Amino acid sequence: MKKKKSAGKSEQYIETIEVVGAREHNLKNIDITIPKNKLVVFTGVSGSGKSSLAFDTIYNEGQRRYMESFSAYARQFVGDMERPDVDKISGLSPVISIEQKTTNKNPRSTVGTITEVYDFLRLLFARAADAFSYNTGKLMTKFSEEEIVENIFERYSGKKISLLAPLVRGRKGHYRELFEDIRKKGYVKVRVDGEIKDLVPKMQVDRYKIHDIEVVIDRMPVTPDMKVRLSQSVQKSMQAGKGLMFLLLNDNDKVIQYSRQLMCEDTGISYEEPSPNSFSFNSPYGACPNCKGLGTVYQISMEKIIPDWDLSIKEGAIAPLGEERDAYSYRQVQQVAKKYKVDLKKPVNELSASALNMVLYGNEAGSDDDTVVNFEDGAVSGQLYSEEFEGVIPQLKRWFTSASSEGIREWVEGYMELSTCSTCNGARLRKESLWFRVDGKNISELSELNLDKLLEWFTGLESRLSNKQKLISKDILKEIRERLQFLIDVGLTYLTLNRSSKTLSGGESQRIRLATQIGSQLQGITYVLDEPSIGLHQRDNHRLITALQNLRNIGNSVLVVEHDKDIMMAADHLVDIGPRAGKFGGSIVAQGTPQEVLASDSETAMYLNGQKRIPVPGERRKGSGKTLELKGASGNNLKNVSVKFPLGKLILVTGVSGSGKSTLINETLYPILSQHCYDSKTKPLPYKSVKGLEHVDKVIEIDQSPIGRTPRSNPATYCGFFTEIRQLFAAVPEAKIRGYAAGRFSFNVKGGRCDLCEGGGMRVIEMNFLPDVYVHCEKCNGKRYNRETLEIRYKGKSISDVLDMTVDDAVEFFQAVPYLHRKIKVLQEVGLGYITLGQSAVTLSGGEAQRVKLATELSKKDTGKTFYILDEPTTGLHFQDIQHLLDVINKLVDRGNSVLVIEHNLDVIKVADHIIDIGPEGGDGGGCVLFEGTPENMIAVKESHTARFVKEELRSQ
Repeated sequence: MKKKKSAGKSEQYIETIEVVGAREHNLKNIDITIPKNKLVVFTGVSGSGKSSLAFDTIYNEGQRRYMESFSAYARQFVGDMERPDVDKISGLSPVISIEQKTTNKNPRSTVGTITEVYDFLRLLFARAADAFSYNTGKLMTKFSEEEIVENIFERYSGKKISLLAPLVRGRKGHYRELFEDIRKKGYVKVRVDGEIKDLVPKMQVDRYKIHDIEVVIDRMPVTPDMKVRLSQSVQKSMQAGKGLMFLLLNDNDKVIQYSRQLMCEDTGISYEEPSPNSFSFNSPYGACPNCKGLGTVYQISMEKIIPDWDLSIKEGAIAPLGEERDAYSYRQVQQVAKKYKVDLKKPVNELSASALNMVLYGNEAGSDDDTVVNFEDGAVSGQLYSEEFEGVIPQLKRWFTSASSEGIREWVEGYMELSTCSTCNGARLRKESLWFRVDGKNISELSELNLDKLLEWFTGLESRLSNKQKLISKDILKEIRERLQFLIDVGLTYLTLNRSSKTLSGGESQRIRLATQIGSQLQGITYVLDEPSIGLHQRDNHRLITALQNLRNIGNSVLVVEHDKDIMMAADHLVDIGPRAGKFGGSIVAQGTPQEVLASDSETAMYLNGQKRIPVPGERRKGSGKTLELKGASGNNLKNVSVKFPLGKLILVTGVSGSGKSTLINETLYPILSQHCYDSKTKPLPYKSVKGLEHVDKVIEIDQSPIGRTPRSNPATYCGFFTEIRQLFAAVPEAKIRGYAAGRFSFNVKGGRCDLCEGGGMRVIEMNFLPDVYVHCEKCNGKRYNRETLEIRYKGKSISDVLDMTVDDAVEFFQAVPYLHRKIKVLQEVGLGYITLGQSAVTLSGGEAQRVKLATELSKKDTGKTFYILDEPTTGLHFQDIQHLLDVINKLVDRGNSVLVIEHNLDVIKVADHIIDIGPEGGDGGGCVLFEGTPENMIAVKESHTARFVKEELRSQ
């Protein structure tokens, strides 16, 4: 230990984090000493207690201490954070957690806004960009008053001119007070809507029309002796016109604009002084006025409005209108049809364009006739009233934008499709903002570049800038380059700044937050990370390891919960927790350097040193002989890809991060299958054709999105067996005597639940600028139910006790209830024996949520023609758990189903029956199918990065 004398006292620097008596969740009163300023990896089987130690003990204690630093006044709003179940933690520095939590789903959130690179880009464009006219494309200029005088003498010498100051531009009103005010100041002429008029008392204009009004400041010839007068008049004009002045050539009435702002000399248009907000799609000053900065708009889809052109209007050809019936909207159409002689019984494909347009667009149809029709008042027989017919489509648009009912808006949305905004072409910004350029590129074009290409563009940018731009942008460019380099260092080369955050995987969003933290250059922090390798190809693992080591090297402690072999071996200190999951875990099995852990007999060590392996199957499945063939897929970065999916096999889709796997499967193949099986409205990305759909009658996508977004949602409710548990409790004699039905045991309805937390068990404390904090309800102590409900017991357990049971315990507890036992058993089979039935959805990792979904689907009956799609199901799984998962997947395939898995894990890839490898690189460098076939045949593909690692894995068997 280092010691330092300070103010006469010895102060000791603690070089370790000491945890004494940790008992959170399943931890067995453990003591552990963790070295500071090192890369420390916690590993062990899923549910062994890694997260309980790293997050629920170390991180939560750090956060609690931070809350304690608030004043008593602030804490009364926050509430006290519960202390973790631990005796003592010493040597703990400020803690930052980088978890797998889901990213912001706001459509306005992008990679650029999360990483703050876009904020620096906005600053660069506001201060150093050149502005160009959107009419002529010419460079725009600013004029000072002296430059305006010189320009006038240069261009209009010897001519008679008038100088005008604009006061009103494109506004309604009578402006009597304005004219009177101008007259009192001594001016005698004004120009109203292009016409020079003398100012007279009580002058006014039509208040209901739009007007342009300028005051004539001076009229003079442009001669040398008038230079002083011209200079004074220009100054007055600029002052009165607030930076804008018009010059009128008296001989031809031509108007020339001069502005202190950016101005086009040829057309006279001017731009406001740019600010960073001018380039923000989240600000009204920069956002496209049509799409409000989203880049996409909902538009009426004619395919959905008229799905079958062979039907007549009477038969329901116009879907929102429906078949003939006694409804107000249909009576309107009948009256319009009667007035304009539209045959409602004739198929719409035989109607004239004008007749159909009259029904669809009403008074927007462009007809010379009016569309006023007479209706009979339903309340007063025989009484008629007149009303203009709006048209089916304008009515839908009005309901979509102004209806107060969410149900109506959702109904209208069913007849619309999301398409790129026609005003900004998806750039999100207003027209003027897109004409500011740095080295020939606008901010939207830079946001479309892959991050590695963007960094390449910024490299050496100074040599292409003017001296003034160099001086202004020096510090901004340094920040942008550093942040881009950090993102590339963690393997995110293929992302773009405008990529929406809701499309990012858990691993991608986590690595973005990691890069942001490296960029902040904080020191003396304890970082706690949850599986940062998710979604990362082995090729890019070294980049992530380097990034973690950089975080350590600048003086931070980096604690990582991880299952990846490369990261474990790169650790300074490795902690193996186990020996098994749930109540059989929670102990330190081995710790030390990776070599010291390898020498132990722990489960992890046996897989790392090769004593245990997931075996390669002796023979690959032949499949059903039927195939699904997709041709010409060209969405995102796919390069006109054609690929065959053999059915009845375990198919693996592999490739480096960003190569196009998700585009091909999640955004093209799945929507096609979903449309075929369920008539889904989800639109696939572009493709030419698909064959073999008749061989699939059910498609199930199991992704890593949360099973719920509130603490109420849990595995028991998601899997559907909680209803049966409630029915069991309702059948207990005591419950029958009291008259309790199954609803009494639901925490989502009034009656049996706790009134204070409304069955949540937790109360949400809104933290404004910090993430919301969940604290136990003080009335029910997290049990969710009121006292009367908890008095009902089944086999000695209350309904709350059952929710607190682990899956392993529940399997044993409900063994005598076959229909319930079977459903819970499936959760155990997918490796989730350690989670509790009532575990809050917000505490489940992406991988755990995915396995809950997988268990839900497994408990249903399959058809033998089901197509399963899994996206990285090994997330959060130890080697041993991967074996359990493969057993489950193999059962599905053996029953004749097809299972397609998007995966980077070599243990899963090597057992596949069929591999589809996409690449060779990410982003623009990917999008090609490199290989289709068995793992053994794949190793010959030289351009495939995956093949290189598969070859090593098969060789080591």
